[in-house]
Amino acid sequence: MNYIIFDLEWNNAYNYKTNKGMNEIIEIGAVKLSSSLDIMDTFKQLIKPRVSKRLGGRFKNLTNISMEEIKESGIDFDDAFSDFARWSSGGENVFLSWSRSDLYTLVDNFSKFKGTTHIDFITQYADLQEYCMQFTEDDSGNQISLSRCAELFEIDLSDKSLHRALEDCFAEAYCFKKVFNKKKFFSHIHKCDQAFFEKLIYKPYYLSPKDDCFDISDVSLECPVCSSKIKVLQRYDYANKAFKSAGQCNACKKKFWIFIRAKKNYDDIAINKKLIEMNKKKARHING
Repeated sequence: MNYIIFDLEWNNAYNYKTNKGMNEIIEIGAVKLSSSLDIMDTFKQLIKPRVSKRLGGRFKNLTNISMEEIKESGIDFDDAFSDFARWSSGGENVFLSWSRSDLYTLVDNFSKFKGTTHIDFITQYADLQEYCMQFTEDDSGNQISLSRCAELFEIDLSDKSLHRALEDCFAEAYCFKKVFNKKKFFSHIHKCDQAFFEKLIYKPYYLSPKDDCFDISDVSLECPVCSSKIKVLQRYDYANKAFKSAGQCNACKKKFWIFIRAKKNYDDIAINKKLIEMNKKKARHING
């Protein structure tokens, strides 16, 4: 098995065709590691933007990439990733990146420029940041930067220009090699079918009365005081992405304000319920 660590640098651009902002990939870098974690080969390529009219200040400050350099060495998006697919082909490969943001951006760019969310040459993937974090003492759950991870692993990156794609890949490879455990790592590998990529870029949204996939009347409510069933007393209103009503417990007869939010995820609907007990004066005016 080979391990392909890839990194992307992207520019914040505005797509006038869709009237939306996007992260447009400007550079890709990658290193290929053997099963014994030796570096077998490297890949790097600048990409001529299709959407970006100019490079953002933050992008230029981080990467030191100029439009002149792109014009001189850059190629079209399709050509760049055809080359990358050929370079990475052969044998069984696991692709890795520092957090899923690079993979998300890659799938998003494929969707906009190639009309597909399925990247057929990536069949296995692992989040290298997530893997490395289990070997740090930071239990806050917050993501850590590549430079911070290298510092914790006592890896010297003084000779690396981070925020250039290939240089970042070398740094990620050093971190990976420092804490590689085959059994632990294999539990982080995901099989990349069409559903995997679709789920990756799926944007959850709050449901409203207009959405046919959700019926607020099907939501059951339990009294927070005695755990008995609550009867809804009024028709639900909808405001601020929440369904709102009033209800009364069938057993203890206490009355509550009901707030329900329903979020549509890729493969389920997450329902959040909040019940607030009414004061006695207000409860008297709510018919039960």
